[in-house]
Amino acid sequence: MSKTVLKLKNVGMKFNLSSEKVDSLKEYFIKFVKKDIKHDEFWALKDINIEVKKGDRLGILGLNGAGKSTLLKVIAGVYNPTEGDVYRKGVIAPLIELGAGFDPQYTGSENIYLYGAVLGYSKKFISEKYDEIVKFSELEKFMDVPLKNYSSGMKSRLGFAIATTVQPDILILDEILSVGDAKFRKKSQKKVQSMFDKGVTVLFVSHNIEQVKDLCNKAILLEHGRIIASGDAEEVCKVYEEKINN
Repeated sequence: MSKTVLKLKNVGMKFNLSSEKVDSLKEYFIKFVKKDIKHDEFWALKDINIEVKKGDRLGILGLNGAGKSTLLKVIAGVYNPTEGDVYRKGVIAPLIELGAGFDPQYTGSENIYLYGAVLGYSKKFISEKYDEIVKFSELEKFMDVPLKNYSSGMKSRLGFAIATTVQPDILILDEILSVGDAKFRKKSQKKVQSMFDKGVTVLFVSHNIEQVKDLCNKAILLEHGRIIASGDAEEVCKVYEEKINN
């Protein structure tokens, strides 16, 4: 029997959207004390129940605003859910918002250690993998340059090189990667494919139904933060197709 590597039980994620216009911290404090600050509650996710076994490839479908990105961030540990429990087993490599933990004032070299720490890697581990990361990113000449002088493509390449330096147990992919130029994209996709070949568990968000059918054995369909279909990828894709064609 396959081992469970990810389980979400009754997970909900609530955000408070302030409807007040407050011009200063002092004004905010006065309104807060008087309880005049009004918040609109927004549940980005509600009653999410998912169980993923080792080696599964789970497609996550839904229209824009359905809650897909929020779900990935909860799974990756970026957000703590408002309610419910998340069980994770093993190393997670989240290929979402590559370089979100970078500091533009720091050099490429310094950001390797900073972003590595954000992803949960030790300084010793990053030191051991440093040359490999730099070589894969193809940014050897720019390691002493502050990140504020990098192009967006260069930042993505560095982020990808750091995030994929481990052999993860769970790989989170937000759309098929479009990192850097055509040559680097081909190299990055080959790296991801090598992870697939080693039986890594994959969570894959895409609007492309054919990609989900080709890559995934299971799928879920989100609508307004709730799962409205789950199971075999082919069957869930059919439901999604009906939704977008109606």
